[in-house]
Amino acid sequence: MIYKSIADRLRLRLNSADYPIGSPLPGEKALAREFGVSRMTIRKATDLLVSWGLVIRRHGSGTYVAKKDIHHETSNLTGLVEVMRDHGKVVTSEVLNFEVIPAPPAIASQLRIKTDERIYYSRRIRFIDGKPLMLEDSYMPVKLFRNLSLAHIEGSKFTYIEEECHITISGNYETLTPVLADRQTAAILNIAEGTPILRITSLSYSDEGVFLNYSVMFRDASEYQVDYHLRRMPRHKTD
Repeated sequence: MIYKSIADRLRLRLNSADYPIGSPLPGEKALAREFGVSRMTIRKATDLLVSWGLVIRRHGSGTYVAKKDIHHETSNLTGLVEVMRDHGKVVTSEVLNFEVIPAPPAIASQLRIKTDERIYYSRRIRFIDGKPLMLEDSYMPVKLFRNLSLAHIEGSKFTYIEEECHITISGNYETLTPVLADRQTAAILNIAEGTPILRITSLSYSDEGVFLNYSVMFRDASEYQVDYHLRRMPRHKTD
């Protein structure tokens, strides 16, 4: 439905630096003109944002940003293969599972699709110079990637999406959570059970606001480093 697509596009906009918490959304009339739809459609899209807890309505005043739903945002998004190759590393993958399944409710919610809609599920181990670095479970809508194959999963999904499907990956939401490796994950990553590792969820979206891929990854914390370059925005001094 078009109002859901608009809600998703507005959701991405609200998570940008242009909309700090407490800032107002454009009015319904302006948004209706921008998206070429009726004000009723914009109202339904805004209702979704309200239900997600991202905005609040103030009677007689307007709609305002209530919270963000991302944990961090960086200025550059690069796939693992691209990063490691730039550092002279060899990246390989072993695919453990690759099949089409009905989307479970939790995955459908992430990808903004209907429950039981067909998705690709893949599980793969990523190796760097022959050493297991990451276990990854991925979910991709079949309707967007009709010709996705095992060969693509063994390579780079970013390359497949952008170069073969001609879809621009605009951004990515990530959440990093420390967990302890269970027996199965520890065996796959060749580490001791109970070793601290990182659980990383990743949700990629296109420049049109369509969600492309949801992944859950487990990485050995001792083999993971994140570098941030954070810019402080100038603040206006007041007397």
